[in-house]
Amino acid sequence: MRLGGWKLEKPLFLAPMAGVTDWAFRQICQELGADGTVTEMVSSRALNYQDKKSAALLKKTPAGLCGVQIFGNDPEIMARGAQLALEISGCDFIDLNMGCPMPKVANNGDGCALMKDPVLAGRIVAAVKGAVKVPVTVKCRLGWDRGSLNVVDFAKRMEDSGADLVTVHGRTRAMLYSGRADYDLIGKVKSLLSIPVIANGDIVDGDSALRCLARTGADGLMIGRASFGDPWVFTEIRAALAGEPVPARPSLAQRVDTAVRQFELARTDKGERIACLEARKHFAWYLRGVAHSGYYKAQISDISSMEDIYRIAKGIWQDLS
Repeated sequence: MRLGGWKLEKPLFLAPMAGVTDWAFRQICQELGADGTVTEMVSSRALNYQDKKSAALLKKTPAGLCGVQIFGNDPEIMARGAQLALEISGCDFIDLNMGCPMPKVANNGDGCALMKDPVLAGRIVAAVKGAVKVPVTVKCRLGWDRGSLNVVDFAKRMEDSGADLVTVHGRTRAMLYSGRADYDLIGKVKSLLSIPVIANGDIVDGDSALRCLARTGADGLMIGRASFGDPWVFTEIRAALAGEPVPARPSLAQRVDTAVRQFELARTDKGERIACLEARKHFAWYLRGVAHSGYYKAQISDISSMEDIYRIAKGIWQDLS
């Protein structure tokens, strides 16, 4: 598939996830096999108001394909927000969030709420497309609920409005993250559109990635929650797509080393205090499934400095590795 000047064979994308896909984590995932990443979603209104915290989320990763995701429901504000996001980040593409199911977003008419107003959504795509010179992509769901599964018509309208790529999460807004992703509906979208279609939902390892591609015929895959504390999921899926043996899982020492490096990158990006507060959840994710790790998880919940991180990492290396 092509996206702007990029030519990619069955690319793997890291999904944009609020509070997770900061610059540090995106960089780690790209190093371990993600072809492309997308920033945490940023409000187009906040960008128009010159909000510094929002602008700080738009840092582009140093390698690979990197997009910026914005959300909103006003075509003019979204267009200006896209221009500002591009100026700030130098991103490779602008992604429009039309799939976020969370009440604080959807109840304001943003995110997945736009699937209930395809005409407005199309106007937003057209406005943003006319405002920037990089590809414009859309991320959506199957529809608002099971009674309004309109993703096929919706995605076609997005293409007709100028979208260069559509990513479909195989759940409705009402499902949030429960139930199973519907790959058959994603396949229908793929069969109708001439632009690339990326499949998202329930892709957790090499086998599930292969099943998803077989069912959907998608041009690429987007991995979300499976990456929490496990950026090696991209390494495994890449091997599966190439027909190669699944690589050995990283040792606990490797997992801890990678976690520490991620937190060091985060410190460089946003300062020690914020990086350490956010490290609490990430470090705990890196220890999922590790026997006898409860003692260290309790300490992780109180991290406030890099010295705390180094001390905990040393303890894990000595006691559990």
